[in-house]
Amino acid sequence: MKILITGGAGFVGSHLADKLIEQGHEITVLDDLSTGRYSNVEHLEGHERFRLIIDTVLNQELMEELVRETDRVFHMASAVGVRLIMEQPVKTIETIFHGTDVVLKFCSRYRKRVLIPSTSEVYGKGAKVPFSEEDDLLTGATDKHRWAYACAKTLDEFLALAHFKETRLPVVVVRLFNTVGPRQTGQYGMVVPRFVHSAIKNEPLTVFGDGTQSRCFGHVHDVVEGLAKMLETPQCFGQVINLGNSEETTILGLAEKAIELTGSRSEIRYISYDEAYGDGFEDMRRRVPSLEKAGRA
Repeated sequence: MKILITGGAGFVGSHLADKLIEQGHEITVLDDLSTGRYSNVEHLEGHERFRLIIDTVLNQELMEELVRETDRVFHMASAVGVRLIMEQPVKTIETIFHGTDVVLKFCSRYRKRVLIPSTSEVYGKGAKVPFSEEDDLLTGATDKHRWAYACAKTLDEFLALAHFKETRLPVVVVRLFNTVGPRQTGQYGMVVPRFVHSAIKNEPLTVFGDGTQSRCFGHVHDVVEGLAKMLETPQCFGQVINLGNSEETTILGLAEKAIELTGSRSEIRYISYDEAYGDGFEDMRRRVPSLEKAGRA
């Protein structure tokens, strides 16, 4: 099959490209390299079943052509990471929602199967554990930039499911939890590569709060295997699906493991969420102590 991956030079997207190439498909990657990296897909250049186009999903003429000629679409292009969200909230909203709108419009027009990744962040302040796709969602005030990402992704989900309801577009929404593995960088605040990078350089590892908050980390190879199967499973169409690991690790334990495995002399430095980001991060965690047990990014 011919498969289009938007954002395919990103961390998860590039591993998905590897997986689909391995399965024998023809892959087109569209990426503007704003958060993706050419080095993630450089090893695929020259492969007879791989094509890289450096452009944006907001180029509607190009997107229509690419969607029309393909069989499956994985819309992996998105703003990523807490740091980018806090620093560039306008770009976060525009990149996420406008890009998804374009992709869904043309997938609907040409009746293409499409996967829309969402995020565990849409659960917001929900305290119920474990999370369920049927849970009510509760986010924070609109003057807190921290929630722009969650709300934009929530709107993506509404739009995707509206296409399914109106025209039975074969669309799947997948809420990703913490995904880690090769090619992930700490540039936008991802904790594992940030800890490892600091440990290798014997620099302090920054832990927010007291470090007892826990996360569930899923390996990217497991995640892309799940993603690849969903568009071939009609029962998934019109559904919202959680995809992640269930084994919890505390952030302090993760920092200690990074120091141990690298033989580092790094110390662990504790700072408050408000000190790092402001915008009510600490207040949100104080009022909903069980939030950290849900394995969110």
